[in-house]
Amino acid sequence: MSVFPKISLRAKVEEYLRATFKNDELLTALGAVEAERKYESLLNNLSHPPAFTTVRVNTHLASVDDVRGLLSEEIHKQYTSLPVPVLRHPKLPDILLIPVIGPSRKDVQKLTNEVIVGAQCGNAVLRGAHVYTPGIISASKFMKAGDTVSVYSDIEEKCKRGAKEFLGSKVFIGNGISELSRNEIFNSTGPLKGMGIKMTEPIYLSPSFDKMLSSYLFLQNLPSSVVSYVLNPQPGQRILDMCAAPGGKTTHLATLMCDEGEVIALDKTAEKVKKIKQNAALLKLNCIKAFCYDGTKALAIGKGEDRQEGPPFLPESFDRILLDAPCSGMGQRPNMVYSWSLKEVTSYQPLQRKLFRVAVQLLKPGGTLVYSTCTITLSENEEQVAWALETFPCLQLQSQVYSEVRPTEFSETYSHEPHIGGEGMMGAGLSPEQLKKLQRFDPSEAVLQGMDFNSLQEFRYEDLISMANKDCIGFFIAKFIKVP
Repeated sequence: MSVFPKISLRAKVEEYLRATFKNDELLTALGAVEAERKYESLLNNLSHPPAFTTVRVNTHLASVDDVRGLLSEEIHKQYTSLPVPVLRHPKLPDILLIPVIGPSRKDVQKLTNEVIVGAQCGNAVLRGAHVYTPGIISASKFMKAGDTVSVYSDIEEKCKRGAKEFLGSKVFIGNGISELSRNEIFNSTGPLKGMGIKMTEPIYLSPSFDKMLSSYLFLQNLPSSVVSYVLNPQPGQRILDMCAAPGGKTTHLATLMCDEGEVIALDKTAEKVKKIKQNAALLKLNCIKAFCYDGTKALAIGKGEDRQEGPPFLPESFDRILLDAPCSGMGQRPNMVYSWSLKEVTSYQPLQRKLFRVAVQLLKPGGTLVYSTCTITLSENEEQVAWALETFPCLQLQSQVYSEVRPTEFSETYSHEPHIGGEGMMGAGLSPEQLKKLQRFDPSEAVLQGMDFNSLQEFRYEDLISMANKDCIGFFIAKFIKVP
């Protein structure tokens, strides 16, 4: 069920992406008609939010069942007794899933009072957020605090700040109640913070997690949660998260390690490092050490005998390394307009390879390296795997189908199969056996059928889980072992 236009791309980027999803290997395997269908499905699905809100329980502080009960109570308050379940993922024991209700476009009436928000703010609203004042670009001339207003996303970001009317491309995302008047928003002498519009009738109904159980829950896209399981950190190990901000995967790794050992988190932006430290403190995790440092320079040059606590590090310093690499981000959802140029999109492959070279040298023999991105291009994913295998004979591509995690105080010992995405994409010259060892979450596989409170009751648990595994952001994971 499509309610928004398909994602808009610059002409050269669209041509580049189309060539990726209609490469010779894929065309031979699927045929031209099926390849075109999948590509159009991808463009359409990228502009819509995933079908589930995913949260990770901080099992360092509480059990999943206890937090699930608390979360159900909070959602019950927000949805005023409407029956929305909180589901446990069967293969990811600390992950909870909340179905997204909608789209309800036909039931929500558009109003005279209009507010225009930026595209990024609009995307957040579609995933359950309220509108915060810095995201407001335009408001109707006579809007007062307490007015019910219709909220639109300026998907092409062409609305001028403070405009009283906007006739350009905009997408209706729901109704809400203004917390401030137009005058207060646009005539303030200082920066405004806090909520600007409380969403009461969003097109997609997702719970708001603003200050909700903040020490016990972490909002995290489903594939991002899978990554830490694939790396499979163990208590007492020394782990490196090379590009760690804002710290979701960092804190997950520390939690799976029972907060025993050492997780080194790097990011080259000071404000982002501050956020990592804040998240670690909020979740009460003590084994995380965050440093403001460029991962491409994290390898110490020259010999040294003493182990470095902070960067740069000596070769073979880490048991396991996560390289969740900077990327073009084309798998993020929802996203109605992707404004980057082809030069920007293709600039990430060289950077990723620089980071990869450092990671291989920092990894101990026998250690595990996991490479991941939140994009859908072949050049940043499968082509990087092919390059790595050719460049580093010491690396072996590994299956992602089994690992075992030790218990914490609030969880049991369990085995799991964290390979819940599809296999890798053809087109990079990898063998069928190698593609099966990769994990690609492909938004083109999602079925935008929409859910309301009545139809939700008709789905079986297994069907909902299958939907959650497919209808999520675009993502890629590869796992390597460094041979001694």
